[in-house]
Amino acid sequence: MTVIENKTFDEERALYGSTDVKAVNCRFDGPADGESAFKESSLIETENCFFNLRYPFWHTHTLKITDCEMTELCRAALWYSDNITIKNTRLHGIKALRECENIIMEDCSVISPEFGWFSKNITMKNSSAEGEYFMLRAENLDFTDMTLKGKYSFQYIKNCTFTNCVFDTKDAFWHAENITVKNCTVKGEYLAWYSKNITFIDCTVSGTQPLCYAKGLKMINCRMENADLAFEKSQVEAELTSPVISIKNPKKGFISLPSYDELILTEETDCEISLTK
Repeated sequence: MTVIENKTFDEERALYGSTDVKAVNCRFDGPADGESAFKESSLIETENCFFNLRYPFWHTHTLKITDCEMTELCRAALWYSDNITIKNTRLHGIKALRECENIIMEDCSVISPEFGWFSKNITMKNSSAEGEYFMLRAENLDFTDMTLKGKYSFQYIKNCTFTNCVFDTKDAFWHAENITVKNCTVKGEYLAWYSKNITFIDCTVSGTQPLCYAKGLKMINCRMENADLAFEKSQVEAELTSPVISIKNPKKGFISLPSYDELILTEETDCEISLTK
């Protein structure tokens, strides 16, 4: 492996097409304002590096990023890349990850609208994220101990598991399929509309008009807060530990809960609603 230390690169495609290279304490910044530092490269490691220029890792294969900073000027940092490990790194530019596969992220800070679009096989642990449209159309996500703040997250995702996470979001999980959410707090309006086979286990869910038009929805030992007009036209199996404000026209299944303020049934339903003691 070729090791490059304590260098500054600002030219266009500074290390284009590199193979088996490690950059340590390097800066990708400067007046030449060049793009695509590691484009079309493979077997790349960066450690304690500073990225202030656009598109550093496009079509990059087998990549390890450790203790690095990508500023808000480092737009679209990782696109069309695979086999990526990112640890203790700040990814603060818009569209930082797109159409990538096989990614492990640990102890990272993400501030990036449109992060993770069309990406697959992502494991994320002990990390935080901010940004709108987070993980649009992503697949095979496994997130643990993660916090998220931003609207329109996890739309159209498939085959994902979330454990011990806190999501402050809105319009989340729309059209999501085959999702398991365990021991999580999910705060947001219009949660999981049009979803298929989404299961909440030991979760707290809050916000108006949640879980409507869903199919295969399951809630096991869950708490709902500030929930009104819930479950409209949904096929649902819900075991709730808290009251709700109102339930509106659930389509099929069952809902058990301590109480509700209002039950709105203006259409025929095959959903059994029972009160627990």
